[in-house]
Amino acid sequence: MDDPFYRKVRAAAVAGWWTLLVAVGLALFIAGGFLWIMNGRPAWVTRMWGGLSWETIQMTGLWMIGVYRVFIWIMFLLVIWLTIWSAKLKRIS
Repeated sequence: MDDPFYRKVRAAAVAGWWTLLVAVGLALFIAGGFLWIMNGRPAWVTRMWGGLSWETIQMTGLWMIGVYRVFIWIMFLLVIWLTIWSAKLKRIS
């Protein structure tokens, strides 16, 4: 394998790990904010959501957090694959 291709795959893997780190940090921040809002239940949240009930807001928020975590899991699998691929390319060359 040519060396520039290996370096590009390796750089993509490293960038993926940094992106994954930021995404997990953002997920923790979002989950903490969600818990803080659900604990306090401020009135501005229901006004912002158009007067929906707290049960609807809670279920929608949980679904959004869950879908975001599924995307993080898919990104994790992709980054693992890139890392393994770059290691195989290094062994071949």
